[in-house]
Amino acid sequence: MPMPEQFHDIAKRVNNWGRWGPADEIGTLNLITDEVVREAVRTVRSGRRVPLALPLRQDGVQTGAIPGRVNPLHTMTSVNWQLFGPDTVATSDDVVTMGLQAATHWDGFGHVSHSGRLYNGRPASTVTAHQGAEFGGTEKITSLVSRGVLLDVARAHGVERLAEGHAVTPEDLDTAEELAGTRVHCGDIVVVRTGQIQRYLGGDRQGYAYPSPGLSIRTPEWFHARDVAAVADDTLTFEVFPPEIDGLWLPVHALHLVEMGMPQGQNWNLEELSAACAEDGRYAFLLSATPEPFVGGVGSPVAPVAIR
Repeated sequence: MPMPEQFHDIAKRVNNWGRWGPADEIGTLNLITDEVVREAVRTVRSGRRVPLALPLRQDGVQTGAIPGRVNPLHTMTSVNWQLFGPDTVATSDDVVTMGLQAATHWDGFGHVSHSGRLYNGRPASTVTAHQGAEFGGTEKITSLVSRGVLLDVARAHGVERLAEGHAVTPEDLDTAEELAGTRVHCGDIVVVRTGQIQRYLGGDRQGYAYPSPGLSIRTPEWFHARDVAAVADDTLTFEVFPPEIDGLWLPVHALHLVEMGMPQGQNWNLEELSAACAEDGRYAFLLSATPEPFVGGVGSPVAPVAIR
């Protein structure tokens, strides 16, 4: 079905096409300047490093609902091979087959199109079967380091996990921002905790995937107003699923990736980070989250680390 008027109205208000020039391929990551990174470094006090990635494993988060998005299959290609002869140095090697969005990852701009267009007005046809994303491939994100801010919506609501189908609203983000005690500002990377990842960590892959809390169609304007550089959360679909508007699938993906040029991440494990932030009352940190530079990639795995 065609995108409804409500979607197009929001799209006009958050659109960033041409903001950084017609050739731009990194969108809101332009907001992460050297000054922003210097300020981000000042958030580090203890040096504690909190990993936010899920392990890459064959029984991972993907359930098979999306064809081709396979969990990692790890295979040894050699084991203690004495390449140079007996009693010499031996080597072991391995390979992996996986969907680039199989576990903790960033969505690239080629991942979603609408109305035949990608970010910055590029034709959707520039994503091809042989080359992947001709423009805006994940290799263009050469570094993604900035101040991270945890908006712990679940904790702000006084629950361990948001209810199934809870659409996280701008008002929810305001409440979590108040809990965090810091205002989200230009160039920040925001990580939104719903607690949904607990289902996967507890062994319930299907329950983790569906139904799920997630971001509302109203939230892109909140991020746009604050000039956020990137957003990630702890769910499989990122946005609330099933969708808020019947028949309108992945509207938040389209607003973030196509209209705003803002990377979004899924399957981030925010449980340890949530506990650490609550323990000392600090919800801002240095976040290192550069994706693997797959040329033409429309998504890419990442092993983010919050440095406190």
